[in-house]
Amino acid sequence: MSLSSILPEVLCGASRLPLSAYVLLAIVAATVPTVFIIVYNIYLSPLRIYPGPKSSAATSLPYLRAVITGTTCEYVYKLHQKYGDVVRISPNELSYTSSQAWRDINAHRPGFTLPDKEEAFYMDPPNAVPSLFSSKNHYHPRLRRPLAHAFSEKALRDQDGLIRVYIDALVNGLKEKATQGEVIDISAWLNWTTFDVMGELSFGEPFDCLKDRKFHPWVRIIFDTVRATAIMGGIRRYPGAQRIVEFFVPAAQKALPAKHQKMTDEKVARRLTMGAERPDFMTSLLKNKDNENALTEPELSSALFATIVAGSETTATALTATILFLCRNLDKYEKLKQEIRTAFKSADEINMLSTMSLRYTTAVLEESMRVYPPVPIGMPRVIPKGGLTVLGKYLPAKTIVSVHQYASYHSPKYWRDPEKFAPERWLDDPYYADDDRRIFQPFSLGARNCIGQNLAYAEMRSILARLVLEFDVELDDINDPWLAAQKTYIIWEKGPLKVKFSHAKKTTQA
Repeated sequence: MSLSSILPEVLCGASRLPLSAYVLLAIVAATVPTVFIIVYNIYLSPLRIYPGPKSSAATSLPYLRAVITGTTCEYVYKLHQKYGDVVRISPNELSYTSSQAWRDINAHRPGFTLPDKEEAFYMDPPNAVPSLFSSKNHYHPRLRRPLAHAFSEKALRDQDGLIRVYIDALVNGLKEKATQGEVIDISAWLNWTTFDVMGELSFGEPFDCLKDRKFHPWVRIIFDTVRATAIMGGIRRYPGAQRIVEFFVPAAQKALPAKHQKMTDEKVARRLTMGAERPDFMTSLLKNKDNENALTEPELSSALFATIVAGSETTATALTATILFLCRNLDKYEKLKQEIRTAFKSADEINMLSTMSLRYTTAVLEESMRVYPPVPIGMPRVIPKGGLTVLGKYLPAKTIVSVHQYASYHSPKYWRDPEKFAPERWLDDPYYADDDRRIFQPFSLGARNCIGQNLAYAEMRSILARLVLEFDVELDDINDPWLAAQKTYIIWEKGPLKVKFSHAKKTTQA
């Protein structure tokens, strides 16, 4: 008997089944593939050999829940505490805490293809032109090479005057508050400063945050966009779920990235009319605008769409944490005062070049970024076709991998007293001789590392030196739970840090 003769009979019989039978059949039809996938993920997947909770091996739901609730950092950190250097955080994703993993994943190795950015996490800007963040490896050099000069040592020296204007504005505002004895939110003041600096360097005009002493509406949009990007990055791994979630997202929220892009486009267009005389990011690009490889205006907009966040919020975050740690570790604060107030007699002597020799200041900043990394999560890459070996083990193509920064920097395996704020660990103190400082990569590693690393260090040193030279600072509440209350959506979602500045008292020189 043929299938063609049986099928009509089966279908005819099926048509007489009760409604409950149809519901049962539908449940079975939906359940069987899901059960098979879960069984495969736990017991048959090539990643089954890696440690981690069974729930994370089965589905991405535990990790997705952490992403949506802003607890990714805490979730992955606890998994590494329990399972060690490598953890399976979802069916197709591994998180690492190892300096060797940094090199295996991010550094070029002869004969191996470098892992590319993971598409769900790194979304192109709304104009669909890849940015420095989201571009594929083959396209990335086209964007990076023309911008490299804007972040060179020479460019930093040329940009120093522009940056000093906003550091002066910050200091003048704090002097006013110090005279009044007023408690302020230093997190907001530092964000105003770094956003104004990045606005000046990127677009030839600030956001006027310091002038108005409040966040520009666009800056608020940027913060909301970062949060939405983090959440949608997790949801995008489930195409069906993405459609469902987007159905419930208010239209105003959906429009945020496009609004950010439109404002970026307008500012870029306005800056292009100013010419090449200003020493900002656009200077070298304008001088080479007739070059056949010159970036197009949409490419410029995409590049600045991303870097305006990377060059401002993260710098302010590191400085805010530094203020907190110094106020809670007064012996370290006194050492910092001694270095800065001995090195400089007046504010005029402080600039990007003169602060480069401040060893303890740099150690304080690096220790702040270790204890409280501005980007605390892992930045995911995808294993390329042909697979790749990480920590001596072969990984198949399409495996998602990253080094989790917060977990790496708080691992007792690699750091002595990892929860302790100890700038001395960066200054060859023998007590910390066994620290694996190679794991510390707050600006990432390899060809895709942060192009603005030198600018960030120079800006942080200059701002911190000015603040320490001219003020004494204390927490409004020494028990302020500022750290404990934060969530992470790619970056920390910070609340106010209340402090009180007073005019500096003279430090006795050694």
